[in-house]
Amino acid sequence: MLDWERNWRGAGVVFAVLIIIASIIYGSAPKSGAGADQLVAFFNGDRTRILIAVIVFCFAFLELLWFGAALSSVLRDAGQGGWGAAATASSAVLGAMLFLIMALRAGLAFSIADSGHPEFTTGLYQFSWALAVIVSFPAAMFVMSGAFGLCRAGLISSSFFSVGVLAVVLVLLGGTTWATNGFWAPDGGYALVSRIVLVAWIAVISGFLYMRSPSAVKVPDRAAVPTA
Repeated sequence: MLDWERNWRGAGVVFAVLIIIASIIYGSAPKSGAGADQLVAFFNGDRTRILIAVIVFCFAFLELLWFGAALSSVLRDAGQGGWGAAATASSAVLGAMLFLIMALRAGLAFSIADSGHPEFTTGLYQFSWALAVIVSFPAAMFVMSGAFGLCRAGLISSSFFSVGVLAVVLVLLGGTTWATNGFWAPDGGYALVSRIVLVAWIAVISGFLYMRSPSAVKVPDRAAVPTA
């Protein structure tokens, strides 16, 4: 019989793989301050490729939500219900914001960019970049819930926990990338580093939980333990 619970724990790895594939298909998008002519050339000229990439991105986001549910279940089973609730809430908000970003990009490619309203086109595109910055906050909370919850449950080492804390800081700093251009812009070098750290952390934790048997991530039932 297919072990759905174990497959959900491995969904974070699938998420990372699909994100890489979708990013390759999507290609190099215009910068956050691009003009209407550049946006029309990109979204209208490469409409089919962009819409295919959006579909792959959305499948990736579904895998993220499955992994969030699996992580929450693991934390609750390990006696860390608070951190499990944080994982559920943060993954839901993170997924919703990512779907919204993709909906905006899909709308631009489907018809908006070619509608003859340059101000509306550039406004929506800038809004999608603003969301890409703000999404760092629920993303950091999701990383934090995994790192702190799994550490409190005794499922990861203190060294691994330290890496998790570093990942939280790096992802959280992605929410400060408001420069108009350069390394600290929404489409700059640090924003890319922050997203890579997020995807890598999710993939590593997902792979770690997938390799563990269900019994290894659950605490014993106290009611079933005989008393002296």
